[in-house]
Amino acid sequence: MSELYQSLSHSKWDCKYHVVFVPKYRRKVMFGEIRKFLGPIFHELARQKECRILEGHLMPDHVHMCIEILPKYAVSFVIGFIKGKSAIAIARQFRGKQQNFVGEHFWARG
Repeated sequence: MSELYQSLSHSKWDCKYHVVFVPKYRRKVMFGEIRKFLGPIFHELARQKECRILEGHLMPDHVHMCIEILPKYAVSFVIGFIKGKSAIAIARQFRGKQQNFVGEHFWARG
């Protein structure tokens, strides 16, 4: 039973969250090249915050993700990081922009 839980210095934990988020105005934009591009980006961004994506599904107008987050990080912090950095990557890869412009957002607000 102890192998089910991970541990930090003073605690054992098993924190998994089912998260759903959508593009702005729920546009059906996640298909083709963006779909192939987003999977590895999400996994890499989660690794940067010491998290692990256990399962994920990209639908045309939303994302389902089962993610394991350490208790020392707030869920909103990790998801905000993933949404923000992936939006920057999408803008650079598919919109040809090298910098963020105020007012342009890919993901809807929470």
